[in-house]
Amino acid sequence: MEYHHTPVLLAEVVAGLLPRPGGRYIDGTVGGGGHAAAILEASSPDGRLLGIDCDPAALAAAAARLAPYGDRVTLVRGSFREIGQLAATSGFVQVEGVVLDLGVSSYQLDTPERGFSFQAHAPLDMRLDPDAPVTAAHLVNNLPEQELADLIFRYGEERGSRRIARAIVEARQRKPVTTTDELAAIVTRALGGQRGRIHPATRTFQALRIAVNNELASLEAALPQIIDLLAPGGRMAIIAFHSLEDRIVKHTLRAEAQAGRLRIITRKPVEASIEEQRANPRSRSARLRVAERVS
Repeated sequence: MEYHHTPVLLAEVVAGLLPRPGGRYIDGTVGGGGHAAAILEASSPDGRLLGIDCDPAALAAAAARLAPYGDRVTLVRGSFREIGQLAATSGFVQVEGVVLDLGVSSYQLDTPERGFSFQAHAPLDMRLDPDAPVTAAHLVNNLPEQELADLIFRYGEERGSRRIARAIVEARQRKPVTTTDELAAIVTRALGGQRGRIHPATRTFQALRIAVNNELASLEAALPQIIDLLAPGGRMAIIAFHSLEDRIVKHTLRAEAQAGRLRIITRKPVEASIEEQRANPRSRSARLRVAERVS
């Protein structure tokens, strides 16, 4: 399957970062290279960009898309939670801008074998980094019932987490739960069937994906490193897709602004326009926050 991902809030990210010629920029979640290409265009002819991603399929797609920019681009495989070290070893210190797009790409969501979607029969995987040791199936089949319920409640904000955990444990006692559709059916039954437009398994799948990829801890680890990387006047643009992520970003930026290190550019999170939401429904939950390094 060809890698595809429509970058969300593209114009807004560029407007927030204000890329300029000669600047150094980092895309900590380079994906298919959409945001990176726009930053390179805006910083031409000699702006440079470091692209980081833990998914080799994403890096291959980014390499192809960004090939016209030649040696202005450096791509490395890794997690943005190590952004400080990756930037240092790549020669990107005191940069003019950093962007993180915390969403899962359309390619990852739509490739069944990646195991992110409950709309297909696929292995229960959910790893952004295919070499990571823990899969969703491992968590579903090995966590004690209380820990499973806590995980689903904390990361999915799912009120029916205890019923879901109980149903999963009962099901796995008969045989391991190994596929996405199998888990989706268990969750749906536990919650009494589908009501409304949102699939009953949505929050549970979100919770497992966050846990498998350690997403919130990675974000908490990355934000201070990003602030340290910014030169005075440099900007950071963070796109979150659910309230748990956005809350971490909001509180971190607010605390750093109170400490005098940052100036918040976006007093309220920037959301996708109606036109963008129509063209790309996955942009509906995107929230962009931008801040500038002061000292």
